[in-house]
Parts: sequence; structure tokens; C-alpha cells
Amino acid sequence: VQLQASGGGLVQAGGSLRLSCAASGRTSSRFAMGWFRQAPGKERDFVAAIKWSGDNTYYADSVKGRFTISRDNAKNTVYLQMNSLKPDDTAVYYCAADSRGWASSDPYRYNYWGQGTLVTVSS
Repeated sequence: VQLQASGGGLVQAGGSLRLSCAASGRTSSRFAMGWFRQAPGKERDFVAAIKWSGDNTYYADSVKGRFTISRDNAKNTVYLQMNSLKPDDTAVYYCAADSRGWASSDPYRYNYWGQGTLVTVSS
């Protein structure tokens, strides 16, 4: 499975961005998908995850109420809608896929990773 993340960029605090992650290769519609982020000098942190069926989602406390993860299995794409962005959201955002299908915040469960897309939030 190949994952291609896109949609990052520079935005002012309070603004919005939508990240996309397109999957190709093995059938990814049965995979759980997750978003993680890594700020400079910090470890990679969990952001959000969605079960293969789309009916279960999980969020880090830091993004609850501001970010929304969704998926379109017909397009093999997962999205991360990010609203009310803060400078602390600045990071490289990675999408990941877990072939077992159950959404998790544990990065070690994910066996496929995309290349990352940079999100910069200015104050």
C-alpha cells in the first residue's frame, strides 16, 4: 500500500486546512487509517484515527472539537479537516494505514506510512 498525503501549507491561527491521504496498491478500504504529526524536535504524536468502516473515530485530546477525520472508501482517500488552527498545530502530518482495520492511537499498529505534509500555523 502506498500512501500520498497532501493539503499542507501555511495558514494563520484560527484558519482551516484539509489534509488528504490517497491510498493505492492493496485494497485499503478494509484498513484503519490514522493521522499522526511530528513537530520539530518532538516525537511523533497521534492525532486521529478512523476504523475501516468509518463508524468509529478517535482523536487526541488536543484536537477534539477542532479536527475531523473522515474517509471515502470509493476514492481510497482519508481526510483530516482542521479548523481553529493554533501555532501548536505546526508539524509534519503523516497518514498511516493499519491492515487489521481497527482504529488505534498506537503508531506501532500501523504498517504503512505516507511521506508527510507540512502544516505551518502562524500567530
